This record gives sequence, structure tokens and C-alpha cells, in this order.
Amino acid sequence: MAFYRPLAVYKLSGKVLIVPVVSVANVAQLAVDLFIASLKLDRVGVFDPKYVVPVVGAREDVATGITTPMELFGKDDSNIAVIQQHSPVLKCFKQDFTDDLLEFIRNSGVSAVIFMGGVDMSNRTDAQMLTPTTYILPSASPPLAEGPLAPLADLPVPPYFSPMPQGLQNNSLHVPFIPGGGLSRRILSSIPGSWKIPAVCLLQYVIEADNRSDAQALAVVVARSLGNEVSVPNWTQPTSWSHGLFGTPHDQTLYG
Repeated sequence: MAFYRPLAVYKLSGKVLIVPVVSVANVAQLAVDLFIASLKLDRVGVFDPKYVVPVVGAREDVATGITTPMELFGKDDSNIAVIQQHSPVLKCFKQDFTDDLLEFIRNSGVSAVIFMGGVDMSNRTDAQMLTPTTYILPSASPPLAEGPLAPLADLPVPPYFSPMPQGLQNNSLHVPFIPGGGLSRRILSSIPGSWKIPAVCLLQYVIEADNRSDAQALAVVVARSLGNEVSVPNWTQPTSWSHGLFGTPHDQTLYG
């Protein structure tokens, strides 16, 4: 199977691609859920599941078919497309997955790419407590100033730096250590020098909890980073979130 298999006639060319990285609290996946539900994006393709933990399930709102580990959503009249990844990459395939993902993005014709991930809130410095969202600009990325990500410069979102000493060692592209960031650092470090697509990684400080509000905060920053490229008048939570996303309420009789 090819890395990507289309399910509908759909062109990524010219759109901004949003890519969640499986990381702490799954905040990036929750943010993608919000984009899919709020913009009513359709599933237009699936990715080869061999790299990730196998998982299948029912689709949102009883749609036909099954949910697969990694899918592409978009609409012809929307300027963005999103990848949804439902399970983590298997340890033995981390670099293979990273290489194929970057090759897919490079050949897709997208105008820009936004990676999203979580970073462990407990590893913040005092200065990093002033904002919940931060960003990393890969050194191989073209300048953002004249592309669809230009509005990011006007937002109160600071660049990320690692509080961990190992973040300053032995990395040719100077990507800092990201506690709880999953493959974020590997992906950013693997972007080749010949890369032509504006790219940024937005990170949200989180801890494992009910992270719906964190996800919306991250989604809002992503939307504002795109300025007029995307408009979300009202954020809509998917109906599946009401069916035990973070567990069902405890029986209050347990507490007398």
C-alpha cells in the first residue's frame, strides 16, 4: 500500500495542512477534532496503517465505514486540510514514518504546514508560565512573513526553548528537547535543507486531564495564525466527545 490512498477526488495543492503529533494529553488530536467538527470537513483519504498501533472504530455520527489509524480530512471550499492520527507510531518505525510523512507533505503541493503537539506543563520555567502556547520554527523552513502563516508574527506566542540541558546538545538543526512531545522533535529535525514549504510547530503546555479547553485554546491559535485563510465562527465539539471521552461521571452515592 502507498503511504497515502485517496478516498475521494480532492486536491491538497495550495491548502494549508495541519498535522497533529501524538504527544502528551493528545491535545493535538483533540484540536483536530474541533477543526473537523467545526468546519464540517470530510474524510478524503487514509494513510498506510503499518507504521502505527492497529486500531479501528466507528466513525463520527455513524458515518459509513470505519475509522482507521490515520486519515486526511478536507473540503474543496476550505483553505485547510487536516490529518487525524488516532494511535501512536510503533517504536521500530519512527524514522520510516517520519520520512514518509515529510515526503508526502513535500509532494502534496500544500502552501504551508502546521505541526501541533503537546509539551509537559511540569517542565516549564517561570518565564514559560506566562503563555500556554509556544512555537518552533524549523531552520529549514522558508520565512513565514509573506506566506499564509504570516499572521503568527502578530500573536503573543513566544518561541519555544527547552528547560532541559539535553535540549542544547548534539542537534544539527537546533531543535530543542520537547518533554512529552512525542515525535515532534524527530519530525522537525528530519526536515531537509531543500525544504520549500513554510512550516511551524505550535506546542501547547498541558498535563493529562480533561483537556478539551486546552485543545480549543490550541485550535484558536492555529486559526489565528492563518488569518483570513480560515474562519471558525463557532467551535463545535464532536458528538463523540459526549460519550465517555474522559470517562463517565462517578456515581455520587459512592461519596455518601
